[in-house]
Amino acid sequence: MRVRSVSPTAAFAVVLSIFAALAHAEDKAASAVSGQELKAKTDYCKTCHGLVAQGFRGSFPMPRLAGQQPEYLQNQLQAFIEGRRTNPVMFNVAHVLKPSMVAALTTYFKDLNPKPLGGATKELVPEGKKIYEEGVPSANVPPCASCHGPDAKGADAFPRLAGQLHDYIFRKLTNWEKERGQNKDQPDTSAIMQPIAHDLTEAQIKAVAAYVSQLE
Repeated sequence: MRVRSVSPTAAFAVVLSIFAALAHAEDKAASAVSGQELKAKTDYCKTCHGLVAQGFRGSFPMPRLAGQQPEYLQNQLQAFIEGRRTNPVMFNVAHVLKPSMVAALTTYFKDLNPKPLGGATKELVPEGKKIYEEGVPSANVPPCASCHGPDAKGADAFPRLAGQLHDYIFRKLTNWEKERGQNKDQPDTSAIMQPIAHDLTEAQIKAVAAYVSQLE
């Protein structure tokens, strides 16, 4: 039997066609939701995440969803459903969403770009920038930019950090093991962050959070 070789150009074309098909399917799913249905859901989201999904400080800091990567949001909604993240409110929200509504919501949030809420101590920004760009070699902590991008806007499954509430980031990173990967039978993709969160000091976390929170 003779095996035909595939040229790199042809293989790349196949990969591009697959991504195009996935993007088309996501766009089609999003368009299957009516404007009225989407507005009803986004109005509900606003009660916790702010009028333009910029985040909100209530009893607890509620995360910014604006500009977030759709794939990351989809993964996290599924994590709430599967128990990989524990939050009773978000479980109730996530488990009733149809795939078409998830696609519509994540597309909607991705296109929002409000100003960051800010509020972090500005003196911490230079140190946070250094850690974000260079990591902490002495603690084997890699640069945050290596996954989240030089502009902290994330990509695909890696979340956007730019403009995220500094107090929300601090709260999550200092409680990572208690809030992520709770279902040990289904390891969470966020497991990559567990050793990083563990090896950063609280002062370093505050600095990084201050830096990314003021990025637009």
